[in-house]
Amino acid sequence: MGSLDLPLIWAGLICFAIFAYVVLDGFDLGIGILSPVLSPGEERDQAINSVAPFWDGNETWLVMGGGGLLAVFPLAYAIILPATYPLMIAMLLGLVFRGAAFEFRWRDPRHQPLWDLVITVGSTVAALAQGITIGAILQGIVVENNAYAGGWLDWLSPFSVLTGVAVTIGYALLGATWLILKTEGGCQRHAHRLAFRLGIATVVMMAAVSAATPFLSYDYWTRWFAMPQVLWTAQVPLLVAICTGVFFWSLKKGREVLPFLMALALFLLGFIGLCISIFPYMVPRSITLWDAAAPYNSQLFLLVGALFIIPVILGYTGWAYWVFRGKVGTEGYH
Repeated sequence: MGSLDLPLIWAGLICFAIFAYVVLDGFDLGIGILSPVLSPGEERDQAINSVAPFWDGNETWLVMGGGGLLAVFPLAYAIILPATYPLMIAMLLGLVFRGAAFEFRWRDPRHQPLWDLVITVGSTVAALAQGITIGAILQGIVVENNAYAGGWLDWLSPFSVLTGVAVTIGYALLGATWLILKTEGGCQRHAHRLAFRLGIATVVMMAAVSAATPFLSYDYWTRWFAMPQVLWTAQVPLLVAICTGVFFWSLKKGREVLPFLMALALFLLGFIGLCISIFPYMVPRSITLWDAAAPYNSQLFLLVGALFIIPVILGYTGWAYWVFRGKVGTEGYH
């Protein structure tokens, strides 16, 4: 067992948890972001109902990713959190208020427009905070003596705002493609139109972030453009181009499942690109996976627990989606 590279294994598990969160919670954040452009009444009710049974369970993966970072990479946690406190506070407040609004929307119909607004604001704030956090980590965090040494607003920059907007638009695309999958009639037709526009915007934003990232650091530049690794990294933009083509083809053909899968594929490729850029760092250019890791025995103990917990989470998540499969109506699930 001593030969296991536990920091690398745990980095993979945390990346899996984060991507599972993006896959599962991304589309319901997207529904909230799109809510203002959906017609009040039947169309908006269908959209909200399509995520109402899932939204709270989806956030399990966010807890697992954050908890795993704290337990297994405490040094990275102790640096990243102080560097992004305003973003974390904004994200959590957005998620809390959005969750309350989901419940009150049906129990207090007299103020339904207010709860719809809270869902939109909470979803947008959470998405922006997550995207800006990615940009803040990518652009680098000031570290001295293994502690955060920057200021309260170091996370704010044109690049981090760019990544924040990109993630928000991407989540809206996931929301639109989810509505294509889960709704019918006027709501589905509207989602088709939204998905086409948001697909263009998402690809443009991905290209902008990808073009800006290599200029943040020479390490990023060599990772993407130096030989021989460019022969491998070049496959990512190639796959993005292929998935983009399939995405727009599937919309043109009126497919229901494929647009959602291709939107997820674009997110996966963007996530892979992020991992390629920062590996092997937990805090780019300062703290590696192995520098940040907890003692070996602690990692091993936690890994045993994770091997039991992850299948359980996957099992009940899959069961919930199976139970609520198919198209949704306008009646609240409550």
